[in-house]
Amino acid sequence: MAQEKKSEELVQLVVASLSGEEYGIPIMQVQEIIKIPEITHIPNMPDFVEGVINLRGKIVPIIDLRRRFNLELRRYSEDTRIVVSNVAGHSVGLIVDSVSEVIRIGAGIIDPIPPTISHIGTEYLNGVAKVGSRLVILLNLERILSDIEKSSLKKLEAEKSEKTEE
Repeated sequence: MAQEKKSEELVQLVVASLSGEEYGIPIMQVQEIIKIPEITHIPNMPDFVEGVINLRGKIVPIIDLRRRFNLELRRYSEDTRIVVSNVAGHSVGLIVDSVSEVIRIGAGIIDPIPPTISHIGTEYLNGVAKVGSRLVILLNLERILSDIEKSSLKKLEAEKSEKTEE
C-alpha cells in the first residue's frame, strides 16, 4: 500500500542541462531562472563560487555547477542560465548550461543512482527518473554545499548586505 501511494505522488522538476546530461531540480526549491548578469568576484571563496550578484537588493552567491562537480569548463553561451534556488534556507544561484522545461513525474519512476550513470559524485544526487527515452538525474541541493561552505556563504551574504546598506 505504501509503495502504491508513493507511485501516485507527483514530483515537479525544472530540467537543466550540464555537460550533456539532464538534471532535475525540485521546483519547490527554484525561486527563479535568470540570464547571467555581472557577477562580483569575491576573494578567498572556494573556486566553484563565482561570486555574488545583486538580485533586486538581495545579495545572492553564485555557484558554477561545472566547477562544483569537477566537469570540463566552458564559456557561457546565450543559453547559460542561473537557477536561483533555496539551499538550506538561503538563496543561491546555480550556473547551468541551459534550462529546457518543467516536468511532472510520478515518484514511483524515480530509481536510485547506479554508480556508473553520472560522472559527478553520487552524494549530490537523489535518484534518476526515466522520462520516455531520457534519463533525468535528480539533484540534491542540500548536499551541494557542505556545512562549512553554507556557513561561509551565510557570512558572505551578511558582509555584502552590510556594505549595501551603508
